[in-house]
Amino acid sequence: MKRRNMLYGGVATAAGIAGAGAAWWKFQPHDVVAGEPERAAESFWNLNFDTPDGKNLPMSSFRGKVVLVNFWATWCPPCVEELPLLDYFYQENKDKNIQVVGLAVDQPSAVRTWLQSKPLNFPVGMAGLAGTELSKSLGNQTGGLPFSVVFGASGQLLHRKLGQVSPEDLALWAKLK
Repeated sequence: MKRRNMLYGGVATAAGIAGAGAAWWKFQPHDVVAGEPERAAESFWNLNFDTPDGKNLPMSSFRGKVVLVNFWATWCPPCVEELPLLDYFYQENKDKNIQVVGLAVDQPSAVRTWLQSKPLNFPVGMAGLAGTELSKSLGNQTGGLPFSVVFGASGQLLHRKLGQVSPEDLALWAKLK
């Protein structure tokens, strides 16, 4: 009996170590291929998304502005927590050549339902699951949400942030050209 307990303990320890190792590998920062986010930023302007109400949202329509793109989902608590802050930022800065765009990495029906109770003043595009790959191509190494990128008025990728934006981030980004 004692021998069996030792065996079970050894197996449990090995499984725990293997699980910890797998988690460490998955969530550790991985190198981004040099130039990859910049190439993705160039092609970003050719993308089109459907809006929750079925209209077309071409990213090219925002060229010439500072554009804050926020990847979010209705099932992501930090995402929905930061959306009112982003909406306020947009309202305060829309006349200053600054645009906010939300790209929902979610089901269209969930986004429509969520927006009915908490409407946003900035445009929202339906990125779906492909939004995860798009965010990774822009430098989101883990594919986590929320993730924000800021493009300058000439289209270059200026900033990336994984996690909730802060008022300090927004104050910095409001000064960009």
